Amino acid sequence: MSDLEVRQLRYFVAVAEELHFGRAADRLGMAQPPLSRAIREIERQLGVTLLERTTRRVTLTSAGEVLLRDARTALDAVTAAGRRAMHAGRPEPTLRLAMKADYDGGLLPQILAAYRTEPAALPLEFVLGGRDQQEPALRDGRADIALLPRPFDDRGLDVEPLLTEPRLLAVAAADPLTAHERLHLADLKGRFLPDGRAADREDLPPVRTTGPGADGRPARQPRQLDLAQIFNLVELGDSVWFPPVSVVRRHPRPGIVHRPVVDLPPLELALAWPQESRSPAVAAFVRTACEVAATAQVTATATSTATAT
Repeated sequence: MSDLEVRQLRYFVAVAEELHFGRAADRLGMAQPPLSRAIREIERQLGVTLLERTTRRVTLTSAGEVLLRDARTALDAVTAAGRRAMHAGRPEPTLRLAMKADYDGGLLPQILAAYRTEPAALPLEFVLGGRDQQEPALRDGRADIALLPRPFDDRGLDVEPLLTEPRLLAVAAADPLTAHERLHLADLKGRFLPDGRAADREDLPPVRTTGPGADGRPARQPRQLDLAQIFNLVELGDSVWFPPVSVVRRHPRPGIVHRPVVDLPPLELALAWPQESRSPAVAAFVRTACEVAATAQVTATATSTATAT
């Protein structure tokens, strides 16, 4: 068996994901006959059938499912290797930090100030994205380290817990929910978060239906929004939201009321970076961030104790 080429893997992944040779050919910008010949050549090289073809449909065999999984991983690794090499070859290197704006527990200014004093420090380059976009940025080579909420897929990553902070319910000031001093997740049944997830089951993926909902209203679509857009949706009563306490303190809004939710899990923030990383700049950032977070936790505990007494 000869080794498969990256080009062949791209061809196969396109067909396996589309399950249609015509659509796959359009996606690849090529004609269908050479694509069909390329897939047959891959099957010949491997000595297995990857796709079952009929006049009506294309389906993956068990061997095809295995190759699709591993081919995606291999292509991601190739892309990441190229990006990391290009970044390493830049005349002025930087440390690329992936994060969601404002999801830093209010500690980022202190972390950056302390980090800049480290001998191994590099200038920071921020890779900002929405929910669930930080871990992919690490894997595809766009970021060197990430500050992100748990849970996430940590396979192949080193992870250091940073801080845990409570979250509150953000709801429009005129909403009937504000009549309650505290709530449970069950009280939010039928409500939605700004990204389309059900408020009482945020562990489930966003609603993705395309037709009207059962109540006749337009179906909700998954969406990536910035902080201002989220605030507007909450103020208008379109959504509720679970901001961490640090965001609530930094961004008070007169049209939004906050209430504790008894069974709402806290926000857990962690630092993550590729296991193969040997960057002194990454190590210095992790060490600095953990020291700042630990000091902040001690201060917060002392303040709470003094207030209670």
